[in-house]
This record gives sequence, C-alpha cells and structure tokens, in this order.
Amino acid sequence: QVQLVESGGGLVQAGGSLRLSCAASGRSVSTYAMGWFRQAPGKERELVAAISRSGGSTYYGDSVKGRFTISRDNAKNTVYLQMNSLKPEDTALYYCAADRTYYGIDLRASYYDYWGQGSQVTVSS
Repeated sequence: QVQLVESGGGLVQAGGSLRLSCAASGRSVSTYAMGWFRQAPGKERELVAAISRSGGSTYYGDSVKGRFTISRDNAKNTVYLQMNSLKPEDTALYYCAADRTYYGIDLRASYYDYWGQGSQVTVSS
C-alpha cells in the first residue's frame, strides 16, 4: 500500500506557473501508473495527466495539452505536475492517484487505487 501527499498548490495569476509534487511512502511510485486529477466545485473529477508504470507513456487532457507536464523521479519517490500558462479555469483541487495496473494508462478515476488528500490551485484573472 502506498500513501500519497500532494504539495505545491497555491494562488497564482493567470499566465503563471506552479509545480505540484506528490510524495509517496510505503511503496515505490515505480510500481504504479500515476495520475493527476482535478475537481472544481460542482464539477466531476477529471483526469488531467497520467504516466504509465514504465514511464513510457503519458496522457494529457485536451484542456491542458501543451501547458502541463507530468514526470516522475523514482529516486525521490515523487511525481510532479508542472503547470504553465495557467488559466482561471484551471482552478480546482488537484489530486494525485496511484493505479496498480501493469500496462497502459487508465482514464477513469474508479480504476485508481490510492489517493492523496488534494492540493488547492487557484488562478486569478
């Protein structure tokens, strides 16, 4: 079992950048596919970015392609989400999640087994 703790959220102006970190403990992040989800008030939780267990595949939601980058540092047991050119519509609670799947990337939140507590990102216009 892995425990996940997000950090790095905050308030930023539109056009700015933030980097979210997801620190894992208990097991190595290299044994999971990892995803970043977000949920805004009144909206469903959506997958923003994900990286496969091997690190060979990544996924980005259409709304963040070209602006967000997911990466993983196995030595630090941490997954990152670099967010550039932030927009007010990126405002949400961002969650890190781990999926025990061996291959590929699952797009649905129900497939993810472990979740962090979330980190708030607020983008002002």
